[in-house]
Amino acid sequence: MDTPTRTATRDPADRLDGPLGLVALVVAVNLVGSAPALLAGPDSAWFAALDKPAIYPPSVVFGIVWTALFTLQATALWLVLRADAGRDRRAAVALFVVQLAVNLTWTPAFFALQDLQVALGIIGLLFVLVAATLAAFGRVDRRAALLVVPYLAWVAFAGVLNYRFLVLN
Repeated sequence: MDTPTRTATRDPADRLDGPLGLVALVVAVNLVGSAPALLAGPDSAWFAALDKPAIYPPSVVFGIVWTALFTLQATALWLVLRADAGRDRRAAVALFVVQLAVNLTWTPAFFALQDLQVALGIIGLLFVLVAATLAAFGRVDRRAALLVVPYLAWVAFAGVLNYRFLVLN
């Protein structure tokens, strides 16, 4: 017996099909991902007074890197959403949503709460969730998993950077 396709079942993901769907998803993920920076960010007197680790990159790097990473994440999600519906796709999308939600908590923890230890715990959890998302995406679309690799690498770097802030301050 044939498995129904997304088109035959009128999957909600069909609305994201095609280049316009990709663009919409990229814009949405970038907007959601950048929202916490509107609440708190590195422009505070508290952050300016912190001792910076030697590996701390120039501030301009963060906006560029996060825009690229959110764009890669959105593209990976788009590939997963376009795959045949099923248990693996649902799990991959759920993990993506959870890891993005955890990602959104780091900026307020670090900059608004000024709690370097809580922020480090969030980064550790985020690393595990991004690794799980990468694996789940890989079960649906290998290309999507590969697009998550730079994000995982950046989260690892961010963890080291957060740890160095904690040690220095």
